Amino acid sequence: MRILRPMITTLVLLLAVTSPRLAEHSIWTLGQTEQLDGLFDQLAIAEDEASARELANEIWTMWTQPPNEAIAERMSEIIQNSGLAGPFSRMPVIESLIMDYPDYPEGWNLRATARFFGGDNAGALSDIEEVLKREPRHFGALAGRAVILQAQGKGAEALAAMREALAIHPFLPERQLFPETATSSP
Repeated sequence: MRILRPMITTLVLLLAVTSPRLAEHSIWTLGQTEQLDGLFDQLAIAEDEASARELANEIWTMWTQPPNEAIAERMSEIIQNSGLAGPFSRMPVIESLIMDYPDYPEGWNLRATARFFGGDNAGALSDIEEVLKREPRHFGALAGRAVILQAQGKGAEALAAMREALAIHPFLPERQLFPETATSSP
């Protein structure tokens, strides 16, 4: 019993110390998750490009303006201050965002985009995988992966990635780069 009590006390203290840190990194509330689910359901069955674009814009807004104020402020700073150099010019801020909020998929997506525009396709693909671990329906990351793979001459993999993206967002503009998808998408 003497040994068990200190172990239990240590465990309780450990949980008390780590719980706020875990809660701090929670991005979406249950209601917001349900809202995103509904938007994705509607997007997958969109009948025309205009309605798909509207739904996709709502999803992008939720992704880039999360409920966590600290993340939202940093995202706003990154987006507003990127200028002509794009997100690559904000790389230190993006990397800080990822370090502080590793569960936030859009931080990884921003870095993937920055790396892509900086010519680091391997780094971009690595970050895209991190995005998809956190948000498997991230049609922007899937489309980005398809474009990179196509540029690398990996046609079959690129086409598979594009088809995966089109299953989520059937009217992605990048579909124009893959004429083979014309029969499988609206």
